[in-house]
Amino acid sequence: MNYLAILKEMTPLIIMASPLTLLLTSFVSWFQPGLRPSILKRIAAISALISILLAAICSFLVTRYGLLESPLLGIGGIGFSLRLDSLSMLIFSMISIIGFVVIKFSNNYLDGDANQGRFIGRLAATLASVQLLVLSGNLGLLLVSWIFTSISLHRLLVFYSDRPGAIVAARKKFIVARMADTCLLIAFGILFFQFDTGNLETIFRQISSDPNSVNLEVVAILITFAAFLKSAQFPAHGWLIEVMETPTPVSALLHAGLLNAGPFLLIRMAHLMEASTYAPVSIIIVGGFTALLTSTAFLTQTSIKTSLGYSSVAHMGFSLLMCGLGAYSVAMLHLVAHSFYKAHAFLSSGSIIDVIRASKIKSTKRTGSIIKILTSIVLAIFLFTTIAFAWGVDLTKDISLLFVGGVIAMGLATLFAAALDTTESNVLVLFRTAILAAIVSVSFFTLESGASYLLESQLPESGGMSTLEIILFSVILIAFGATVIIQIAVPALSTKPFYRKLAIHLRNGFYANAFFDRMINALSVQGEKK
Repeated sequence: MNYLAILKEMTPLIIMASPLTLLLTSFVSWFQPGLRPSILKRIAAISALISILLAAICSFLVTRYGLLESPLLGIGGIGFSLRLDSLSMLIFSMISIIGFVVIKFSNNYLDGDANQGRFIGRLAATLASVQLLVLSGNLGLLLVSWIFTSISLHRLLVFYSDRPGAIVAARKKFIVARMADTCLLIAFGILFFQFDTGNLETIFRQISSDPNSVNLEVVAILITFAAFLKSAQFPAHGWLIEVMETPTPVSALLHAGLLNAGPFLLIRMAHLMEASTYAPVSIIIVGGFTALLTSTAFLTQTSIKTSLGYSSVAHMGFSLLMCGLGAYSVAMLHLVAHSFYKAHAFLSSGSIIDVIRASKIKSTKRTGSIIKILTSIVLAIFLFTTIAFAWGVDLTKDISLLFVGGVIAMGLATLFAAALDTTESNVLVLFRTAILAAIVSVSFFTLESGASYLLESQLPESGGMSTLEIILFSVILIAFGATVIIQIAVPALSTKPFYRKLAIHLRNGFYANAFFDRMINALSVQGEKK
C-alpha cells in the first residue's frame, strides 16, 4: 500500500484541521472571555503549532506532486473546495509562522487584561479567515473568506470600543472594505457567467488557452480596484495610519498578513491580469504613486507606529507595482520579506525607544556634496548592473526585473552616500559598503530566482511590457531617483524654509485623509467620546 499516495489524496482535507482548530479556539473564547484564560491560551498555542506542522507536511507534498485540489462541496464550481499549490502554501506557511508568534506574544502582552480571552478568540478567527482565503479553490469560497477577513479584522480594531481613535479608524476601514467587497462580488459574478464555473483552475486554463477569446477588461479592472482598497492604496490609505488604539499584536497581524490580500489576489489572478491591457497600467500608476508618496511621508514621521503605517502602505504599493509590471515572483518575494520584517517591527516597537536611548551612537557629519552624492548613485547603478549581467539577466526578456533592480539600485545609493558623503569617509568604509551592497544585490537575484522556480507552475508566461508601461515605469523610476537624491541631501536642506514647510505637509500626507474624516464626522465621534 502506498501511504504517500493516500496522504496525497487526503492532503486538501487534512489541511482543514488548521483553520478548524483556530475556529475552535474562537469558539472556546466564548466560555473564557475574561482575565487569564488558561485553557484558551493552551488551545490557541496548540492550534498555531498544528498550522505550522500542516504547512510543512503539505508544502512537501505540493513540491512532490504539484497542484492538489479537494472535492467540491457545492454546485457549478461554487461552494467549498481547497486549492493547494506553491502560491497558496507559501502564503499559508508564512501566515502560520506569524500567527504562532503573534498568539504567543498576545498571551504575555495582554496578560491581566479584563478581555484577554475575547481578544485571543478574535485573533484566532482572523487567522482562520486568512488561511481560508489563501487556500480557496473557487470563486465562492474566495469571496466569502475575503469578506470574513474584513469582518474579523473589524472586531479586532474595535476591541477597545471606548477609544475614539479606534472607532474612527474602524469606520474608515469598514467603508473601504465594503467598496472592495462590492468590486470583487461584481467581478466574480461576471467571471462565473462568462466561464460557467467557479473553479479557479478551470478558469485559468481557459484564459491561458485563448486569452483573446473573451473581453475581461472590466473584470480585471474591478479586481484591481478591490486589491487597491484592500491594501490601503492612495487615497484610501488613511485608516491604516490611524490604527493606533488597537493592541500591538493586531497591528503586527494586520500589516504582516491581512494587507497582503491585495497583492495576493492579483498574483492569484495573474492569468487574468496578463490577458488585460488597462489593468496593469492602472496598477503601475496607483501602486507607483502610492509607493512614492507614502515612502516620502514615512521619512517625516515622529511617531514609530505612524511611520510603520506609512511604510506598510508604501510596501504594498511597491508590491502592486511589481504585479503591474508582470514581475509576480518579485512581488511575492517582497511580500514575504515585508511580512516578517513588519511583524518584528511592530512587536518590538514598544522597546525600540529604550534600545535607542541605551545606545551610544556617534553620528557622522554629512557634507552635502553634490559630486559625492552623484558618485554614490553612479557606483550603486554600476554595481547592481554588473551583478545583473553576471547573473545572466536578459535585457530583452527580463526588462521588468531590470526596472525593479533600478529601484533597488536607488536604495543602494543611500548606502554609498552614507559612506562617501561624510567627514570621516575613507577607503575602508567604502570597501565595506561595496561588499554590503554586493551582498544585497546577489541576495535579491538569488531569492528572486528561488521564488520564480517555486511559482513557475502557477504563473502565466509574461507577455512583456507594453510601450506605455515602459514609459510609465520610466517616469516612476526617475521620480524615485529624484526622491533618493533629495533624501541623501536632506542634511544640507533641513535648514531651508521651503524644506521645513514641505516636511509639514508630507508629515500629514498632504491631507488626503481629510476627505474620510468629513465623510464619517470623525471630529464629532472624537468629541462625543471625550
